[in-house]
Amino acid sequence: MIASLAERVNADPLLVHRGRFIDTTFLLEVGEESWLVKIAGGKVVAMTQGPFVMPRWTFALRASAQDWAQFWLPQPPPGYHDLFALIRFKRLRVEGDMHPFMANLFYFKCVMATLRGEMA
Repeated sequence: MIASLAERVNADPLLVHRGRFIDTTFLLEVGEESWLVKIAGGKVVAMTQGPFVMPRWTFALRASAQDWAQFWLPQPPPGYHDLFALIRFKRLRVEGDMHPFMANLFYFKCVMATLRGEMA
């Protein structure tokens, strides 16, 4: 499922335009699975699945597989509807350099929401 993130993000011209100044690599952890997601000019240009020995990333988004599954439902329940809701209820940890994440928060919220409905 996560492998389709690049295709979904890159197929959305408004989302790519919103992220046109973003060049970063972040770590996405879904339970025991980990992915390095490289973004250049708003497009997801590379996705590498772990495990990794010493991955290089700017920031990491870490949550359990169950919490991500709730977030990716077509109509997520309260507390799972937004990345900040996940953070607020201590379901999501954001680690590393927070500046690129916070400066482009709406972009990253939309990127993660592109997977909504795929698990149904």
